[in-house]
Amino acid sequence: MKAQIYTTPTCPYCTMVKVLLDKEEIDYVEYDVAYDEVARQRMVKITGQLGVPVTVIDGQKIVGFDSKSLEEAIKKAKAS
Repeated sequence: MKAQIYTTPTCPYCTMVKVLLDKEEIDYVEYDVAYDEVARQRMVKITGQLGVPVTVIDGQKIVGFDSKSLEEAIKKAKAS
């Protein structure tokens, strides 16, 4: 399983998502939307907004740092 995270360098919630994924030993690809215009456009297409973090785990999209939703998505992805 591999996750995708859309972040900015100054976002504390982005760091919290990365810490959680590291703790759960989930591989992820990070897209810095502050500098990557293509990633920013893709994020807006996915969510319809510019807020970060956006995490995608096995197709499930989570906007913001919602630990319960993140943990549920991780659990579901690990089970599949």
